[in-house]
Amino acid sequence: MKDKKELQKILKRIDGKGYKAYNDIKGIYNFDFFILHIDHVQRDPFAGPSLLRVEVQGASFPRELIDNHEKRDAVSDFIARALNGSIKKHTAGRSGSGKSGIITIDSGDQEILERSCVNIRPGNLEVRFSLGLPARGRRIIGREASRILMDVLPVIVNDSCFYKNIDSDHLTEEVELFEDANFIRNQLKSRGLVAFVRDGSILPRGSGVTDKPLKNAVQFKTPKSMEVMFETPNHGSVKGMGIPKGVNLIVGGGYHGKSTLLQAIERGVYNHIYGDGREWVVTDPTAVKIRAEDGRRIENVDISSFIHNPPLNKNTEEFSTENASGSTSQAANIVEAVEAGTHLILFDEDTSATNFMIRDERMQRLVSNEKEPITPFIDRVRELYEDHNISTIMVMGGSGDYFEVADTVIMMDNYIPEDVTKDAKKIKEELPINRMQEVEFKFRFKERYPLPESIKTYKGRKIKLDIRGKSTILLGLETIDLSQVEQLIDTSQTRAIAYAIAYAAQNHMDGKTNMKEIVKMVEHDIETKGLDILAPKGRKNPNNIVKPRIFELTAALNRLRSLKTRKY
Repeated sequence: MKDKKELQKILKRIDGKGYKAYNDIKGIYNFDFFILHIDHVQRDPFAGPSLLRVEVQGASFPRELIDNHEKRDAVSDFIARALNGSIKKHTAGRSGSGKSGIITIDSGDQEILERSCVNIRPGNLEVRFSLGLPARGRRIIGREASRILMDVLPVIVNDSCFYKNIDSDHLTEEVELFEDANFIRNQLKSRGLVAFVRDGSILPRGSGVTDKPLKNAVQFKTPKSMEVMFETPNHGSVKGMGIPKGVNLIVGGGYHGKSTLLQAIERGVYNHIYGDGREWVVTDPTAVKIRAEDGRRIENVDISSFIHNPPLNKNTEEFSTENASGSTSQAANIVEAVEAGTHLILFDEDTSATNFMIRDERMQRLVSNEKEPITPFIDRVRELYEDHNISTIMVMGGSGDYFEVADTVIMMDNYIPEDVTKDAKKIKEELPINRMQEVEFKFRFKERYPLPESIKTYKGRKIKLDIRGKSTILLGLETIDLSQVEQLIDTSQTRAIAYAIAYAAQNHMDGKTNMKEIVKMVEHDIETKGLDILAPKGRKNPNNIVKPRIFELTAALNRLRSLKTRKY
């Protein structure tokens, strides 16, 4: 380990030299109250930034705030946000060519996710971040680099990495809120619920381009008949709306908040920061949002429970296509979610295939069942719940036929929910329908077993792993489109999924392990060995990956065009 003065000397010596001379600063330096690791130096000012870490001794976070994994996740998230705030306060952005002078940390948005950028243990704190080393053209600006590393960085670390210097009340609130949200989530099953929304929550977002709460929005108010209470460890009694297991409809007029409520519920699989408005919206952790997805690839999926005996006699028990229709893709998305272990599926009619969701009485009379290969979801939804313990929440504004199968009907009126279940049942009795149930056999599917050759090495070369924003993975010569996977919320999640696919192929795909077991093994490896286990060779100490949910990881695997599977 070198002294910080040695770093200063090197920067003075290489001032004005070609950019490659920055490689001389790679190493470990003692800064008295922290240790700086310069792990990777970028090749030029326009390339990906340099990767740095600081190890902080004596950060002195109270043991009761970091004595379990979930608390450490909340504290780590808080530190990353605090450090990001300090960066904005003490830096002025770019100071030269390309990314010169820009310091970044993967601090996230409204959700609290387990990230690789901050790792905290009793007596030790590690923070990983990026820095664009300053240059003019491709010549080193050593004085500016020295100012950033010797003067600015210590201030940023001091502001954000020591308990005595941060807003301790705010941190405590974040940790307690995180703990209570997890407590409620763990209680949902025993209470017969799939989701909870606390009174006073703010569900509308500021606009279509921001995830922050809408100012002066209508606060959520629970209908009396759906009130539930949780006695939380830190906030005492918390009252709100409990959505029960079973078949649940969200109805109401246009623009009254149906989709807003559903979107909050789908994001309720994650915990949120204090002040988000949805911090007390808590959902079954296995919830999966389902939609139609025209054009997606399907590999060997058993969709026969929804689509069978189509023209040309295509086998739907082992269905594959390069370009799925809306109804076919929605059927495959459901089966894949069930295969992965979901107990709650979410629908919005706006993003569903109409002919997949319902065939009304008039259409049944015109087109007989023998000529229709699609079994509509309305004829499977109760069976999924009663026989497979899979509940449903769906936004439905256009078909009252679903009153026949619904357990609970919630009507949104100006963003306020009303329990209209009794009214819906009364309407069902007053206006009976005579549509026939179109089910020939029980719901079923065959498990698939991914083959290791699904991930090609391309003549022995290292697999290329990269992402383009939140919705695109580049894996070798293949592009995986995740734009329709709606619960994927962070680019660092996408990056982790790319790494996890390669990791799963190398460690768990053997042709004998099914899809669900593979992703469960990956999840177990992350939990026991940390996120770094996903990093490809040569990418030690990644600073920008987030623990993925197994359902988004499974979705990415299913969209891999080179995926090959067998069935047993």
